[in-house]
Amino acid sequence: MTDTQILSLISAWQPHFSSLLLAPSHSEFSAARRIWNGMIDRQPALIARCTSPQEVMSAIKLARNEGLHVSVRGGGHGVAGSAVCQDGLMIDLSPMKMVAVDPARREAVAAPGVLWGEFDRATEIHGLATTGGQVSHTGIAGLTLGGGLGYLMGKHGAVCDNLLSLDLITAEGEGITASEELNPDLFWAMRGAGANFGVATSFTYRLHPLLGVLGGLIIHLRDRADEFIAFYDQFLRGTPDELDTTLAFLHLPDGTPVVGAIVVWAGPIEEGEKVLAPLRAFGRPSQTLSI
Repeated sequence: MTDTQILSLISAWQPHFSSLLLAPSHSEFSAARRIWNGMIDRQPALIARCTSPQEVMSAIKLARNEGLHVSVRGGGHGVAGSAVCQDGLMIDLSPMKMVAVDPARREAVAAPGVLWGEFDRATEIHGLATTGGQVSHTGIAGLTLGGGLGYLMGKHGAVCDNLLSLDLITAEGEGITASEELNPDLFWAMRGAGANFGVATSFTYRLHPLLGVLGGLIIHLRDRADEFIAFYDQFLRGTPDELDTTLAFLHLPDGTPVVGAIVVWAGPIEEGEKVLAPLRAFGRPSQTLSI
């Protein structure tokens, strides 16, 4: 698509958007197309930064009318790179920031541009949480639609298990709701295999009481990896659902290779201390970092 064609599109469609439609010539375009995965270096023909479901509808209609491929950017973590298309329309949902918590119902409604750190801060005020990303700057949308692993999943299930409903815009530009009661087949598909069924514009989650956690990172030098992993395998057997751990091969800031376990206990602290005692007593950790 030529620069002249892109500018013509912008002239025709800009009235449908509150934010500027970005062409490659725009000063903000380069930053807007970047995602966390720096290996992805694609250039859309146009970027539509949407602030509402109505603008998402307009973006989809723009793509359909002009025959453009579409990609959808949520929080912008984008490890797989599918958030950025080449020579098509990138629908950028990152401006859509909203979290509304209903502590009485233990539910939260969130917009697709929200990051997990932002979501957790909103629910934490009420002593509530749900299974979310293990990395705070992951977007809620991509993780939820992909199933979603998180530190609370042993006790409360994956992210998609806590999704009560979602609103989305279909490829025809229609706004619909999917839940166990409304469009249940679509809801089933969106809970873990949610790519290419529509653009999600709102998520409603189930929340759980969480008054505190016991967590940290236990590190041992890499030359103890075999010994530590053998112990770790035995330690995990029969542990309660409140415990979530992740084995990790890491390097310290000075380059020293280490093996470690990221540990999160989501239950009564006194009980957690007892459960974690064997892990803490194993050998002599090189370093323990609070998280």
